[in-house]
Amino acid sequence: MEPRESRPTAPLPTPPPARAGAETLRVFVVEDSPVIRENLSATLEEMLPAHVVGMADSEAAAVAWLDAHADDCDLVTVDIFLKGGSGLGVLKSMRDTRGRRQIVVLSNYATPDMRRRCLELGADRVFDKSSDVDALLAYCEGLAGGR
Repeated sequence: MEPRESRPTAPLPTPPPARAGAETLRVFVVEDSPVIRENLSATLEEMLPAHVVGMADSEAAAVAWLDAHADDCDLVTVDIFLKGGSGLGVLKSMRDTRGRRQIVVLSNYATPDMRRRCLELGADRVFDKSSDVDALLAYCEGLAGGR
C-alpha cells in the first residue's frame, strides 16, 4: 500500500470498520497545505465511514498515484492551488482514467468561473473550504451509503 505523503513514509493504518449500512469510502486527498490535509483526513475518517488511502501535495504526485492506483480509491478531493502544478491539471489527467471514482474540488477559490471550469474538466462537485464543509460531508456520506 502506498504512503500518505508524496514521498515514502510508513504504510497506512488499517481502515476503520464501516458503519452499519455503509461501506468504507476510500479517499485520496490532493492538498498542498499540511494542516488542511491532515484536518480534512481526520474529519473524513471521524465523521464518515471513510478511510484516506493516500495524499499528495502536488499535481505530479497526485497524477502518479492516481495512475498507479486506478482502483484503490472511490473519491478524490482536489484543491486548485498546489505545491507544484494545479488541481486543474489533476482534473485534466483524470478525464480518461477516472473509472468509477468520484472527483470533488475543495478550494478557497470556488468562484463561479472556477466552479464552471472544474465541472467542465470532470469534477462531480465543487465545494468552498470556508463555507461548504458540511455540504462536502453530506455528499461523502451519500456516496458511502449508496455504494
